[in-house]
Amino acid sequence: MGQLPQDPIMLYSVINTKLRDFYSSLEILCEDMGLSEEELKEKLSSAGFEYDKDRNQFI
Repeated sequence: MGQLPQDPIMLYSVINTKLRDFYSSLEILCEDMGLSEEELKEKLSSAGFEYDKDRNQFI
């Protein structure tokens, strides 16, 4: 996650924008960007955000 913001609020914004504009699922985003899905979920969960698969966004 070196190229992504370390601040969870900024990370939330960047990831949701990418999910909305470029990726149909979190799994595809993580695979394409070389990210650990669990690590990303944990980081955003620490700020109170959870992934909603049906919406394809963190809420």
